[in-house]
Amino acid sequence: MKGIIGVARYLNDNAEMLANEIVQKISQSPNFEALKEELEQAIIVYTEFIRFLGKSLHSSENNVPEGLVEWSKTNGKRTASQGERVSMIITRYPPTRLVFIDYLTKISIEHGLSSEEFVFINKRFNYLLDISINETIVVFEQVKDKIIQKAQQEVLKLSVPVVPIQDKTAVLPLIGSIDSERAEYILENVILKIIEMKVEYLIVDFSGILNIDSIAERYLFDIYSVLRLQGIEVVMTGIRPELAQTVVRNGIDFSSIKTYATVKQAIATQES
Repeated sequence: MKGIIGVARYLNDNAEMLANEIVQKISQSPNFEALKEELEQAIIVYTEFIRFLGKSLHSSENNVPEGLVEWSKTNGKRTASQGERVSMIITRYPPTRLVFIDYLTKISIEHGLSSEEFVFINKRFNYLLDISINETIVVFEQVKDKIIQKAQQEVLKLSVPVVPIQDKTAVLPLIGSIDSERAEYILENVILKIIEMKVEYLIVDFSGILNIDSIAERYLFDIYSVLRLQGIEVVMTGIRPELAQTVVRNGIDFSSIKTYATVKQAIATQES
């Protein structure tokens, strides 16, 4: 155990120097590519990891040093926020693991460790590295999911604009595919915007719709009903024959809704 304590002290005292050497060695691996800024960040990351490893060697238990999990989560958040892919994290670990093991082997020999003591250090290193990888990737995916969700919300906002065309009259142009998520967004967000705009006559234009699923159809009918309850007259335009047939087959009764071929016709009727 005395030899292991000596290695632990050596790792803690020389963490930054070892990190520099390890990063330089890893960067020379075949097919390894990284920017100068990434290598500088790697030195900081590995310096901390080496210190965590040194602390862990003071215990015979597989205890995770205090701070390693949070440190790994921070790495995951930073990597995700920088726009990197998770594959960038994964592909760098095999050469990293090999170089680290080479250095730990050399250090163990220099400190006169037995085979059992070297195996102990090797197992502890791999255990901590795997814990770090797992925590990093889990948080990376969580942050990425949030970024994607935020982007999707922004896309939804742009995909359902309410366009005022004259006093108390507006057009809601629907473009592309309408699924249940997009229809639900309209129900929960766009309706409030329409009410705040004090719209009295709303034209929902379907001419840009590619397809629509049955759940979304029911959402749209609910949207119509909610707006009618608010005293807003709702008419629909641009419903192609094949779309109308699909709606009828799915049991949605649109017979009570006024429909027109074009937005121009709907405006003309409202003015007359």
